[in-house]
Amino acid sequence: MINYYFALALRSLRRNLVLTILMIAAIGVGIGASMTTLTVFRAMSADPIPDNSSRLFAPQIDSWGPGEHPTSSADKLEDQLNYADAMALMDAHAAPRQSAQYAVRFALTPANAQLMPFKVEGRANYADFFSMFEVPFQFGGPWGASEDRSRAPVVVISHELNDKLFAGANSVGRTINLDNQDYRVIGVLKHWAPMPRFYDVTNAAFAKTEQAFIPFTRAIDQRMSSWGNTNCKDAAAQGWEGLLVSNCVWIQVWVELPTPAAAKDYRQWLDNYAAEQQRSGRFQWPAHTQLRDVRAWLEYEHVVSDEARIMVLVSFSFLFVCVLNAMGLMLAKFMGRAADIGVRRALGANRRAILTQCLIEAGVLGLAGGLLGLALTGLGLLGLRSLLSEEILELTHLDLPDVGIALVLAIAATVLAGLYPTWRAAQVQPAWQLKAQ
Repeated sequence: MINYYFALALRSLRRNLVLTILMIAAIGVGIGASMTTLTVFRAMSADPIPDNSSRLFAPQIDSWGPGEHPTSSADKLEDQLNYADAMALMDAHAAPRQSAQYAVRFALTPANAQLMPFKVEGRANYADFFSMFEVPFQFGGPWGASEDRSRAPVVVISHELNDKLFAGANSVGRTINLDNQDYRVIGVLKHWAPMPRFYDVTNAAFAKTEQAFIPFTRAIDQRMSSWGNTNCKDAAAQGWEGLLVSNCVWIQVWVELPTPAAAKDYRQWLDNYAAEQQRSGRFQWPAHTQLRDVRAWLEYEHVVSDEARIMVLVSFSFLFVCVLNAMGLMLAKFMGRAADIGVRRALGANRRAILTQCLIEAGVLGLAGGLLGLALTGLGLLGLRSLLSEEILELTHLDLPDVGIALVLAIAATVLAGLYPTWRAAQVQPAWQLKAQ
């Protein structure tokens, strides 16, 4: 029977092509608009490291006290740490894995004379950075704790930089020149581009992954300035040594805590550290700390803006308007077939059969509208590529779940929109229609 009803639905849709095209267009445009915004929103709000996000934490310490803060958050906590607090956390080894880090920039001088020197975005971090954040390697691997301690001139480079400098070959053991210093390549990454870039949303949540990673201790030893946000409560620090002893915040620290009990213990240690700083006279205010995992950190940093959420609501409101239009068109179409429905009722078709036939017809309309909506979504995402920055392009693509959502949403919306027209069609009295004939 389902096949029979499906054949009837196709025959009915072909009978009035203009009305059918209008209904499919209404659904398709609504699906295209809503799925374009929803696809980008889902990519922006996705968990960038789902296997480990509940075990990675960003500690915060209030080192400024009352007054002006670099963030507008309700808890008035700085979202980065100063050098003194960052080093206190690293030296305590209160977490099984931990890494302090900050953004750096290099002038790279290629060994190939045919290549001009160019700027390279980099990151100074500890060895645990790579294992904590599940960074994949194509060649070699990360440096170890001994390189951190010895401030070794080693570097991990991205596969893009490796392709540019070494034509994609295994470059482990070779050297590159960064800021007139030779660094030995110890590892080459595979493609790694977490979105959002959770480990440093303070500077740019949707920026490209860095091309070169060096030991944090090496960067400090070489007096490499931060190329990220540096916020100071009072006047800006004077000189490198002044920065290291100042209250300026410019370093991100992440720790891995494998269990809730470990997270509770670390939070207690963090509170004790801040309380000790207060007792020593460094802090003149009550101890104030926080420990947030990846998902909580992204929400705290407002990675997904309120404007993006509003755009999703607006687009789905537009879909609702499109569904209402489709409902009106379906009502006109079904009631225009009242005579046919009356004859079928007179020949023995019950109301359930009429309902089934009309709902299947609505589902076919929804499927066609969903396919059109997918095409329009693709065009919408393609249009966004010309408007958005290069770093966010990875957000503008459809994956299999998005396709499934679009089709299910289109069919469900159309079937729901067809409920009232279908009910009206099922109420047709066969005697009245036969008498009118």
